[in-house]
Amino acid sequence: MSTKKSTLSAISLVVGASLVLSACGGTSDNGGNGGSTGANEPTGDIAAMAIAKGEAGDEYTSPEVPQSNDTFTVSTDNPYTAYNNSAADANNSYNTFALASVISGAYKLDGNNKVLLNKDVMESVEVTSKSPQVVTWKIKPGITWSDGEPWDCDDFYLAWLSSTGKAKDGDKDIFTSANTTGYDQIGKVECPKPTEVVTTFDNPYPDYKGLFGISLDIMPAHILEKETGVADVTKLTPTGGDQAALKKVAEFWKTKWNGFDAKLMPASGPYMITHFEQGNAVTLERNPKWAAKPGGPAKVILRGISDQVAQAQALENGEVQVNSMAQPDSNAADRLRGLSSQGVRFGASNGLSFEHLDLNYKNKWLQDQAVRKAFMQCVNRDELAEKLIRPVLDTAKPLGSLVFFQAEEGYTDNYAAYTGDANASKATLEGAGFTIGGDGFATKGGEKLSLKIAHTDIPRRKQTVELIQSQCKAAGIEIIDDTDPNFLDTRVSQGDYDIALFAWSAAPFKSAQKSIYETNGGQNWSAYTNPKVDAAYKDANSNLDEAAGRKAFQEADRLMAEDNYSLPLYQLPNMWAFKGIDKVYFQSYNGALWNVNEWVKTS
Repeated sequence: MSTKKSTLSAISLVVGASLVLSACGGTSDNGGNGGSTGANEPTGDIAAMAIAKGEAGDEYTSPEVPQSNDTFTVSTDNPYTAYNNSAADANNSYNTFALASVISGAYKLDGNNKVLLNKDVMESVEVTSKSPQVVTWKIKPGITWSDGEPWDCDDFYLAWLSSTGKAKDGDKDIFTSANTTGYDQIGKVECPKPTEVVTTFDNPYPDYKGLFGISLDIMPAHILEKETGVADVTKLTPTGGDQAALKKVAEFWKTKWNGFDAKLMPASGPYMITHFEQGNAVTLERNPKWAAKPGGPAKVILRGISDQVAQAQALENGEVQVNSMAQPDSNAADRLRGLSSQGVRFGASNGLSFEHLDLNYKNKWLQDQAVRKAFMQCVNRDELAEKLIRPVLDTAKPLGSLVFFQAEEGYTDNYAAYTGDANASKATLEGAGFTIGGDGFATKGGEKLSLKIAHTDIPRRKQTVELIQSQCKAAGIEIIDDTDPNFLDTRVSQGDYDIALFAWSAAPFKSAQKSIYETNGGQNWSAYTNPKVDAAYKDANSNLDEAAGRKAFQEADRLMAEDNYSLPLYQLPNMWAFKGIDKVYFQSYNGALWNVNEWVKTS
């Protein structure tokens, strides 16, 4: 998805990791531990806040909490833009942050990224056959959308239909889903009754718990049917059948759920959107049709404030009660740590997001692997981490993998050779026929080697480019800052960049990475292709042997590093601060509102 979600984001969207990760590396609770300011493991109450009040074992049920009539205002780095966060053009983490309590799914994640069956809406999810793999999803009776219509098998069916990747016009997916991984391995979805969903997989899929809801992809089928005139979406199939109706459904699905329209965008979670101010804020209120225990806050306003210091100032001034920053900022961290005497509590922990630079294979210079390698050689990632990340989290170091985080089993540093060596970079260019001119820049065929780094208008990203400009100038590469506030909303999914600077945000299922790195994948916007990488991801995503699957992911990771396709920079720490609420924790995939229904006002 800023951050994409394994789709993008200035953080971005990647739904996908086979191992559940725990929050690691963070700042101590300065509200109750003597004002500690290091970057240690979260301790005391802050660490405990990662565990939801309503979780028990591997299940979650909304707890009973005191209900407040107050409005809770929360800030984050960018505003909400779209209701259907599964559409490739809309997908980013800031939509997820707003929708986490609005759109229900079969499973939820707690602050430690533990996968919990959502007992508010589900009876059970069971593997009812292993060969072929069949998973049966049973919905609790009486679950409805906020408009009173049933939340049932039709909605699950639409999630599969829209993201199977098999509904095509020529070779193009007519839905353009941000992520088809997993859904593309389901051969059929059946609805024996409204509250039962039976999915039969063509190939084994170990990460099935990441389907139907973790990425907030269960949209209201009844709305789509009414607006398109299609009587029953479950009668449509990705291939064959009524193709005219299928195209009508696809067009609505990918274009009509942007922004907010109350008639088209009901809620299936404890909160519903009631107001939307484009480019600024979205308002959530309790869903009156919610069948489980009601949420604590009566109203929540989520504001987008791109400047993290301005977010901290808004908290200090009482304009907001919660800061939730997917984009770490050292100045904001220092300011928030200094507010402990005012009752402000600050937390930071390594999130499941990582900053990276994608090199576009459609660029004439970057088609040459020597240029890609030279660029990676001149970037001093340790300097970036030292100046931009360690003031927030002093254990931060460059990330050496596109597939694994540093705490995960299977992690290998495949990028250790890239240390910011300008001389090595220059030698690589000269070996590829470039000449370093009197102005210090490399030329070939009479043209200067010049590359633009595109990114959103987040201050840390601008600082990143400024540092890289200096680092790579010493190697003869001109770097131009291409700042665009709308980069993640429009250009990135169109492949409109030389080099893209953003972050992927990962849920704990690695399978969805396939759409980012495979040939013609839905989120492969840089036209990267390697048949061996495709084969490794195919193996990893269908292998029920965890060790063998991990080995395949490692192979894909190694091959991508050899290709000099994408340069990982570092994991992004999440930062958050709050006042007047009992427990707030920044869930690394879903943001601060993942358990807003549990919040209790304390002052």
